[in-house]
Amino acid sequence: MRPVEAGRRSFLGGCAIGIATAALAPWARAEVTGVDTLDLEPMDAGRKRAVPMRLHLPRAAAAAARAPLVLFSHGIGGSRMGYSYLGRHWAANGVASLHVQHVGSDRSLWGAGNVFSLVSRLQQAAQESEAIDRVHDLRFALDHVLEGNLGARLDAARVVAAGHSYGANTTLLAAGAQVFRDGRVVDLREPRVQAAIVISAPPFYGESGDMPRILAPVRVPSLHITCTEDDIRIPGYTSGLEDRLAVFEAVGGARKTLAVFQGGSHSIFTDRSTPGGPELNQRVKAATRELTLGFLRSLFDGEHQGLKEWPQRHAGLLARYVPGPLTTA
Repeated sequence: MRPVEAGRRSFLGGCAIGIATAALAPWARAEVTGVDTLDLEPMDAGRKRAVPMRLHLPRAAAAAARAPLVLFSHGIGGSRMGYSYLGRHWAANGVASLHVQHVGSDRSLWGAGNVFSLVSRLQQAAQESEAIDRVHDLRFALDHVLEGNLGARLDAARVVAAGHSYGANTTLLAAGAQVFRDGRVVDLREPRVQAAIVISAPPFYGESGDMPRILAPVRVPSLHITCTEDDIRIPGYTSGLEDRLAVFEAVGGARKTLAVFQGGSHSIFTDRSTPGGPELNQRVKAATRELTLGFLRSLFDGEHQGLKEWPQRHAGLLARYVPGPLTTA
């Protein structure tokens, strides 16, 4: 993305939208068995910031077989209720999913003030202070569930950060991305994050605009997902597939995988119905569920077969696929 105002400090090139909607599509409404969904409302007293979260938890998770955990960050304008087609699928297959709501860049942006100030609100939500707060939200949420009663059902040694759009940038910061400001390094790495699932990541801009320098410190295994029509177009900002590919190339870890779907849109990875028709929406979401779960199983369980076979099963959907080495964390 290219910023409207040169010189405005932002970790992002612009605003990346992941909108929550009450009119959920069928893939978001479908019942999933064996999953407990819990809404939590903690307050980070140190920052005086609420951190609402929704946990999709495998019902079978217990101390004897604690569940791995995906820590999910939504796009601008999203909420903890979004991306349920992923969270509930992971939980139904033994992986807990904690969806964190970032109150400085959540769905309240759409209702705050009049429509003519929307672009200004989006720009403000993409600034440094919110980008930093988002990573602290993830850290606080992780502490909250692991140190409380739920900790006995979760495996603190198997934690993956994941996110869409602005949430993908949040994920990369938690995974080790380093932004350079005023001669110093802003390092927000969360050491408990063992891998990253990066969906539709906008570019980072440091003082020099050098993405390799910013993203080279991301050494954990990563899965990058996008599509050929993954375009963000709002007043003053544009970003397309080339930015997603640049992020993938700049990440320093050797264990990285890229999947590019043919067609689609930036919002196809949310719970929303999007342009392209219901068939494409369902196929891309089903393939994304399967790919992310295959990545998690390969990473933590050494079960590589599903990930190896995935590109053949979905060849008709793929414009590009770059497999990473199959290895455990």
